[in-house]
Amino acid sequence: MKINRLLTNICSDNLELSKSFYTSLFDFRVDFTSDWFVHLISEERELEIGIIANGHELVPEQARNNITGVYLTFVIEDVDTFFDKAKTLACEILQAPEATFYGQKRMLLAAPEGTVCDVSSPLNT
Repeated sequence: MKINRLLTNICSDNLELSKSFYTSLFDFRVDFTSDWFVHLISEERELEIGIIANGHELVPEQARNNITGVYLTFVIEDVDTFFDKAKTLACEILQAPEATFYGQKRMLLAAPEGTVCDVSSPLNT
């Protein structure tokens, strides 16, 4: 089986707030927007995220208000610079950057819809 594309859809009660979070912090750009769905892509279109209105009929009933056991990891070049940007934008910081035993520095923040975002960068050795 060949997988052609993997799209993570995030359920949100406030599409505009979630869209602003991912475009401001992670430099995604809007590829499509409507009153019930926003499609975000990275500059080279290799990464994409969907944000869907939580109560929309296309959201499986089992997923509405029931997201558990999932978090997004963004591997970037410099988590410390990103941390400063997140503080400037008044993001909800769950954990400041700290070194991990597996050779990365990571921080955690909460997106407006509640998604936990792990933002990591390799430790310079």
